[in-house]
Amino acid sequence: MQRLPLAVALLLAASGVSAQETDKLGTPLGRKEVTPPAAQTSMGELLSKGYQIKAAIPNGSKFVVFMQKDQSAYACEMQSLTASRCGTLN
Repeated sequence: MQRLPLAVALLLAASGVSAQETDKLGTPLGRKEVTPPAAQTSMGELLSKGYQIKAAIPNGSKFVVFMQKDQSAYACEMQSLTASRCGTLN
């Protein structure tokens, strides 16, 4: 059980490093951040593509699930057993 917090910490640290490597300064204040459609998907689609669940963290009444395949990682918000939305971390 000690490995789960370590895996989450590593995933979060790795996503922070890749975020710092981009040239973007972020979304200006007052503007809504737009995610490209290709970067959003569902957990079912990711599982069918071979992604593996690496960690799941409760967030209020929802769960945030981290999935990874090779060098690609996603964070998914589970809204219910049948509804989820995922966005790429790198």
